[in-house]
Amino acid sequence: MHLHTPAPPIDPAQQSRLDRRRWRRAFNVSLVAVLALLAVYSAQPTFDAGAWTVRPHVVDGLRGVATAPLLHGSVAHVASNSLGLLALGTLTIAQYPRALLRTVPLAWIGSGLAAWWLGEAGSAHLGASGVINGMLFMVLTLGLVRRDRPAVAAAMLGLTLFGGMLMSVLPHEPGISWQSHLGGAIGGVIGGLWGRRSDPMPPRVRYSWEDDDDGIDEPVAETPSDATRRVPVRVTWG
Repeated sequence: MHLHTPAPPIDPAQQSRLDRRRWRRAFNVSLVAVLALLAVYSAQPTFDAGAWTVRPHVVDGLRGVATAPLLHGSVAHVASNSLGLLALGTLTIAQYPRALLRTVPLAWIGSGLAAWWLGEAGSAHLGASGVINGMLFMVLTLGLVRRDRPAVAAAMLGLTLFGGMLMSVLPHEPGISWQSHLGGAIGGVIGGLWGRRSDPMPPRVRYSWEDDDDGIDEPVAETPSDATRRVPVRVTWG
């Protein structure tokens, strides 16, 4: 995948360096986000984390819309979300940094509101999986609407690594907040459609055979009068 530039790269070596720098920066930003999740999880024993989760149909539970993605219920929970955040964060920051800035707030708020509205009374919802779902659905949406090679490649990569998350928006396993996954996915689709033109599309390469086709003269339609003038007329005298 090439860095999105107004014109095709002239120096392949320079382009390769720019690509490596771009992906390294995306990885570093994603790693910082993962470290932030781990820091919050390590601090959870020092405060009442349950008060900051999404609790459906309770007014006080709405505060979790802002804080629940930062909280996790176990080491396995935070480890799973950290892996997804690191991989999808690197992919989306490298490919769609501007679209991602629009998508993350939508997925964040959407996952919380869906959990609060659709969740069962008495339950508590927490974890970053709804936001990660939004990032995946943003990548898939952009692959469908943009259809340039980097977008399709990013969508295929996301689908290959995290295709199982597509079914997480439906009730399938007790203890899994499908409601937050669904809200995050909706936010991801909306963010993808909203930001489909935010990041420049890669330049389209024009091949030599296309120029040759442009040089071919197109046939000119004949009028009936032109065709009649070309018909030979034989005159006979009686």
